[in-house]
Amino acid sequence: MDTGWIVSLIVAGVFIIFILAIAIPMDRKHVVRENGKINYKKTKIYLRWNVFDTLTLCLAIYSIICVQTLNFLISSGQTVENVFVQFFTNQAQVWTLVTIIYLITRVTNTLKTIKERWGDDID
Repeated sequence: MDTGWIVSLIVAGVFIIFILAIAIPMDRKHVVRENGKINYKKTKIYLRWNVFDTLTLCLAIYSIICVQTLNFLISSGQTVENVFVQFFTNQAQVWTLVTIIYLITRVTNTLKTIKERWGDDID
């Protein structure tokens, strides 16, 4: 592995630690669990914008910047031997995937909360 990959892995590790430092306390404080399962009827955090949503929006913007920078580098003739191409390739892949997974999880939890609170009677 070259320098760009190693630096990218370090940056991804720092970001993941930062994300978990926000997500774990937020989950413990705001998600209501009964018998080990989430009680969607009492949990309000899925129905409003929270800190984690803001963080995910920032990650999505960072992913777009990484992809556009990578596009610029490749268009200007750089190859995978360039440390910046290595860095932005890895960053773009990781944070695009994380953002998409969070989006799917967020929509799923929001729909479960809506169904629990209002049932199937919504017109």
